Amino acid sequence: MRMIDPELLRTFLAFAEGGSLARAADVVSRSPSAVTAQMQRLEELVGEALLAPAGRGRSLTPVGEEFVGHARRILDAHRDAWLSLKGARADGRVTLGSTQDFADTTLPDLLGRFARSHPRVRLDLRIGRTKELTAAYEQGQIDIVLAMRQGPSADELVTLRDPMIWLCAERGLTLPDADLPVAVLDPPCGFRAAAIAALEAINRPFRLAATSPSLSGLRAAVLSGIAVTARTGRFLGTGITAVPKHLDLPPLPDAEFSLRLRPNTEPAPTDLARLLADELPRLSAGA
Repeated sequence: MRMIDPELLRTFLAFAEGGSLARAADVVSRSPSAVTAQMQRLEELVGEALLAPAGRGRSLTPVGEEFVGHARRILDAHRDAWLSLKGARADGRVTLGSTQDFADTTLPDLLGRFARSHPRVRLDLRIGRTKELTAAYEQGQIDIVLAMRQGPSADELVTLRDPMIWLCAERGLTLPDADLPVAVLDPPCGFRAAAIAALEAINRPFRLAATSPSLSGLRAAVLSGIAVTARTGRFLGTGITAVPKHLDLPPLPDAEFSLRLRPNTEPAPTDLARLLADELPRLSAGA
């Protein structure tokens, strides 16, 4: 029986979930040529073609589509075994800081997995905005931070890109106006800056109809129908949907987040950070 390197499977899943070799290269932090070589090696081990030409890119073959499930199960078993063996005797405390974007979506399941494999580790969570979380991290108060990226950093484990989209209440705007009503967080805020820049770039008249220091306040403003806002798909939920096409709003850039681990930290924070670094790109691609 041939053994398959988990790194080959990880790259294969990054391609399957991202849809391109370039996206996979970003996820696994390798060059596109290295990713191509990994896929060729995996196909040699499997004995089947997993990728096929599709225009200028590649797509999964029927065998490749079937192999996705196998790869995912193998990596899950590999990761759970690694975490359980390392975590059985681990103790101490992990302080994780995250923006609300992830606290409401992908973090709960991942933290549950970590807690089951590290039953003696205390987990301290800080949910807040990027500015405050980054300051606390740089002051040594937080072991791991997951927040909007401020720029390249030597302690980054992974970066995540989510498309920004315009959102509004499912029932539409309560008070249609010639000037687009916009809801934003108080500055500094990358989403606020991106929304304003996009509207100003096309000379679209707008007004700040609602501001809030928190995402819960922003959600209330959008749900009320008094304004649209710019967030990622993580903000979608009951009563909130993408704006209708007839509003003809300008495109927005990607939101970029980073996962950072404090250097020379203890084993338990390192274990959690590795779990997040492995799983968040996959879950983000499927969001």
